[in-house]
Amino acid sequence: MANIASARKRARQGEKRRQHNAALRSELRSAVRNIRKAIAAGDKKGARTVYQREAAVIDSIADKNIIHKNAAARHKSRLSARIKAMA
Repeated sequence: MANIASARKRARQGEKRRQHNAALRSELRSAVRNIRKAIAAGDKKGARTVYQREAAVIDSIADKNIIHKNAAARHKSRLSARIKAMA
């Protein structure tokens, strides 16, 4: 454990940031899961509306550098392709 006051403060800040990032990563996984669930349901129009709503969440998390912007683009691209491939 840190002995200097500034090091103790940095440890507190780091823990707070870690928890915040973990919550955002969880939100990202939930967004992807919601889109996949909508695709599995088979309703193309419904899946598209869910995709539009959750794509904004994915972009917002990428803007906060929780994941790289290219990783966010890859997620969105693959999910979009699966929606387009629906009958």
